[in-house]
Amino acid sequence: MQELIVIAILTAKPGNEAVLKAALERIVPPTRAEAGCVRYDPHVDLEQPGRYVIVEAWSSAEAHALHLATPHFLELVATIDGLAEIQILKLNQMQ
Repeated sequence: MQELIVIAILTAKPGNEAVLKAALERIVPPTRAEAGCVRYDPHVDLEQPGRYVIVEAWSSAEAHALHLATPHFLELVATIDGLAEIQILKLNQMQ
């Protein structure tokens, strides 16, 4: 089964940079501990403060779907609701 790659780009709305950063930092340890998580690496954009890019790899689409239902992910969603612009890309490697 092919890994699912997810790229999440989150850009804080003005004044919400610290809240977004703290929320993203909290989700990393429990997400990396999930059975289907292959990679979960947050990055900060050096040219646009307040923009974060998370590079994720999941063992399957099903593993990612389970992640989306976890308490720590749902807490993240509730915490940053309305505080950031979010773009999600779901990818498979070209064969």
